[in-house]
Amino acid sequence: MSVSNEREVLIRRITETQRGMARLFAQHQSPLFSSNLTMRQLKVVMVLSMNGSASGQDLSHNLGVGLGTVTGIVDRLVAQGLVSRHEDPHDRRVRRVELTPAGAGLIEEINNAGIQQYRRIMEHLDTETLRTLDDVSRKIRDVAEKLTPDKSAPGGLTSDNG
Repeated sequence: MSVSNEREVLIRRITETQRGMARLFAQHQSPLFSSNLTMRQLKVVMVLSMNGSASGQDLSHNLGVGLGTVTGIVDRLVAQGLVSRHEDPHDRRVRRVELTPAGAGLIEEINNAGIQQYRRIMEHLDTETLRTLDDVSRKIRDVAEKLTPDKSAPGGLTSDNG
C-alpha cells in the first residue's frame, strides 16, 4: 500500500471512529439536546459566547440572514432570558446583544457536559495511552490553529496560509 493510500485509509478510520464517538456522546443527555433552542438560536448564543457581544449586523453576517430574521431570533432569546440588548457605548444608534448570566450558564453546562463525559472515558485509559493522547491532541490543536483564518491579517488569513 502506498503512503498516500495508507494516509487516506487512516484518515477515514479516524473520522469514522470520531463519528461513532459523537453518536455515543449524543446518547448522553446533554443540555444541548434538552434545550428548546432552534439551530439559529443556538448559533446566536454560540457567537455571543465567543465574541462577548454583537450588533444585529454582526449576527446577520454570521448567520447569513437578514436583519429582520435576526431581530426575531434575538426577541425569542430575550424572552427566554438568555440574551439582552443594550445601547452600544460608542454608537448610540447601534444595539448590542450579549448573553445574560442564564445564557452564559447554558453554554457552560453544554461545554461541561461534554468535558465530563470525555474525562470519564479518559479515566479508564492507562497512563501511556494518556501521554500519547496528550501529544496527539496538542499536535491536532497546533495544526488547527495554523489553519484557522486570522481575522486581523489582511484577507483573513494567517501568514502560514499564504
